[in-house]
Amino acid sequence: MYRWLDERLSLSRFNKKFLRKAFPVHHSFFLGEITMFAFITLVLTGIFLTFNYEPSSRLIKYMGRELPAAYASILYIDSLPFGAVLRSVHHWSANVMIAAAFLHMLRILVSGAYKKPREINWLLGLALLGLSVVTAFTGYSLPFDAFSVTATQIGYGIGASMPYIGEWVSQLIFGGEYPTLHSIPRVYSLHVLWFPLLLMALIGAHMLIMIKQKHTQPTYAKKVAPGKILGVPMMPQQGYMMGVLFLLYLAVVFFIGGSYIAHPVEAFGPPTASTPAVKPDWYFLWIYGILQIIPGDLKIPLPFGAAINSEFIGGVLVPGLLGIAAVLLPFLDTRKTKQRYMELPTRHPVRTSVTFALIAFLLTTTLAGWKQEFGFSNGQLWAIIIVGTLATYLTSYLILVSYWGKAPKGEAGELEEA
Repeated sequence: MYRWLDERLSLSRFNKKFLRKAFPVHHSFFLGEITMFAFITLVLTGIFLTFNYEPSSRLIKYMGRELPAAYASILYIDSLPFGAVLRSVHHWSANVMIAAAFLHMLRILVSGAYKKPREINWLLGLALLGLSVVTAFTGYSLPFDAFSVTATQIGYGIGASMPYIGEWVSQLIFGGEYPTLHSIPRVYSLHVLWFPLLLMALIGAHMLIMIKQKHTQPTYAKKVAPGKILGVPMMPQQGYMMGVLFLLYLAVVFFIGGSYIAHPVEAFGPPTASTPAVKPDWYFLWIYGILQIIPGDLKIPLPFGAAINSEFIGGVLVPGLLGIAAVLLPFLDTRKTKQRYMELPTRHPVRTSVTFALIAFLLTTTLAGWKQEFGFSNGQLWAIIIVGTLATYLTSYLILVSYWGKAPKGEAGELEEA
C-alpha cells in the first residue's frame, strides 16, 4: 500500500523534505505544541456540542418549563452521559490555549526570537493570541443564562463605546443591541465557523513559515554545532514526544474537566431582568479591573457628537496600545543580520525588565478586578498598579545589570555572531 501511494504521491520525497527536518529540543518549545493540542481538543469537543445545541433565543418547553432554546440546549447536554464533562473540557481547553499561547509569546519575547527574519511569525502569533481571546469571548453568550448574558452585555458596551465605529462593530458581531433575536445565531456562527477557520489558517501559516525559516536554536547549539540545526528528526522522534505530550494533556484536562464542572448554568438560571454579580475569566479580568478603577462618568467629547468614555479607555484603548507596541516591536530592531539563536534574557536587561513590568501590570490590574472583595479604594489600587509596575522594572533592571557586569563570559552567554 505504501509503495502504491508513494508512486502516486511521492511520499518518500515528502518524508525526506519535511518529516526528517531537525527539531530543536528545548522544554519551552512545547508551549506552542500545547496551544495546538488545546485547539484540537476544542474542535473535537466543539463538534459534539454543536450536535446538541440550538443557537436560538426562542422560548420552548423543556422539562415542564418555558426556557430559551439555547439555555435548554445546555441543560440537555449536561443530562447526556459524559456531556457535562465534555462541555467542561471545552471550557478548560479554551483557558489552557490562551494561557499556553501567552506564555509562548513571552518566551519568544524574552529570547529575542521575534527579530529578523521572524517578524511575520511574531505578527501571526499576536493575531493567534488575540483571535483566541475573541473566540473565547464569543462563547460566553452561547449558554444564554443570566451570567453569560450579563457578561456579554459588558463586552457589547465596550465594543459600542468606540467613537464613530462602535455601533457598526456591535451590529456586525451581535446583530443589534444585545440581546436581540439575531444575537445568538450571529455570535454562534462566529464562534463555531468563521473564527475557527481563521485560527486554522493562522496556525497553518505559522507552522509553514516556521518549517521554512527553521526554529531558533538554544544558545548551547552555538558551541555544539555552529551553523547547523541541532535537534531530533520531526518524525519519528519528535512525533513520539508530541504524541506522549498530547495524551498527557488529554489526561490532565479531562481530570480537571471531570473534577471542576465549568459554568453550572442551572445555578445561574435563565436570563432575567435582574443583573447578577459577574466576573470574567482570568484573561479578561485585568481589563475588568481597569474598568473598576476608572470613574464611570468619565466622558471626553470629540467632534461630530462622539465621545471617549471609561469603557473605551479600559476595554479598547489600553489593550490597543499594548497591542500596537507588540506589533511595532520587531521593526524597532535595526540589525541587518538574521537572528538564529535564542538570546539569553540576562544579556538584555531592558527588554527582560519591561517584560517583568508588563506581567506586574497585568497582575495588579487583575487584583483591581477584586476591588469589592478586598475593600480597596481607587487611590490604593492606582498606587499599587503604578508603584508595582515601576518597582518591578527597576528591581529587575538593577539585578540583571549587576549580574551581567559580574558574571563571567561562560555564564552570561557567548557574544552574538556577527
